[in-house]
Amino acid sequence: MPHQMSVILTTVGSQEDATQMSEMLIARKFAACVQELNVTSHFRWDGAVQKEPEILLLIKTAASRVDAVIEAIREQHKYDLPEIIALPVAEGLAAYIDWVVTESRDK
Repeated sequence: MPHQMSVILTTVGSQEDATQMSEMLIARKFAACVQELNVTSHFRWDGAVQKEPEILLLIKTAASRVDAVIEAIREQHKYDLPEIIALPVAEGLAAYIDWVVTESRDK
């Protein structure tokens, strides 16, 4: 059986951006749940090694909504090249997965 749920990862640069992104995704039923984690990211950008505090968003959504979520993130994101990674959920508590799918279902 194909996966029904995905987790999408993206990082933002401020608490304000995290709140706005999370609230938009929930309000538009693109996600059932968004969790925010403070992280420090190390990366190479424009030829230089960078180290920045960021907020990692863990976005729980129905697998059928991944493309719509990615597009919504791209529209609102302030980064030139945002991290947007979708991971299929292979296993989990069936009742939780059902809740995520129901809450993020396209009308």
